[in-house]
Amino acid sequence: MAKLINGKEISAKVKAEVYGETIKLKEQGITVGLAVIIVGNDAASRVYVNSKKKACEEVGFNSYEYALDENVTQQELLDLVDVLNNDDKVNGILVQLPLPNHIDENTIINSISPDKDVDAFHPFNVGKIMIGDFAFLPCTPSGVMELIDSTGVDISGKSAVVVGRSNIVGKPMSMLLLHKNATVTICHSRTINLAEICKTADIIVAAVGRANFITDSMVKEGAIVIDVGMNRLENGKLCGDVDFETVSKKAGYITPVPGGVGPMTIAMLMKNTLTAAKLGSNE
Repeated sequence: MAKLINGKEISAKVKAEVYGETIKLKEQGITVGLAVIIVGNDAASRVYVNSKKKACEEVGFNSYEYALDENVTQQELLDLVDVLNNDDKVNGILVQLPLPNHIDENTIINSISPDKDVDAFHPFNVGKIMIGDFAFLPCTPSGVMELIDSTGVDISGKSAVVVGRSNIVGKPMSMLLLHKNATVTICHSRTINLAEICKTADIIVAAVGRANFITDSMVKEGAIVIDVGMNRLENGKLCGDVDFETVSKKAGYITPVPGGVGPMTIAMLMKNTLTAAKLGSNE
């Protein structure tokens, strides 16, 4: 039976470390501020934004929320980002995705100052991740790395399979594993012999967005299985991309859904915002 990797416990440790450093900065007269922009009334987005506000309170940050009407123009949103880019009280800027169809997400992401891009979505920061010289890491992949590290297993030399190739998770995830000297394979919807490839992996990161997609027949005995998925079944229950019931009997370590990767994403956002504040104070 697999050992459970408890994301709630590990994220609490990360936030406690961030809180300790935030107190030290306050003693130097430096406060940390995160601005979150939410456009429209998407229920899931509201849940995420509220979670981020709560996390800011826990670690001692100032939280600035900008809730905009779903009919806001792209230019009005760009103007707000420009104001926040130039606001010394704001160390990090986060625009909650998805945005309404009339607003181009890439244009908005590219307008955020790379120094305040605590999601690490700006092309400048993406490029720095590629070459291994980064200040910020995307929150979900960096959270996954913390979860893997918590097992005590040395990543170096291990075979890692990332299922999913999104810009937010799959691609940066593969780079972080590569930086730790794993041998990485990226799989996706058009991969041939996906099950056979997964069975070779010492580490599987599932980020494909399909409920219970990874089954025990695709997992090597004793593998580390990290489930990034968050899917809602017809009965209303949340589940991941991994069939937890069967895979947990075969894996060495596994993350639950919920309570695995989710809490880590927000904890790493706090860590990135702290980093931005430190970098800003050194200018």
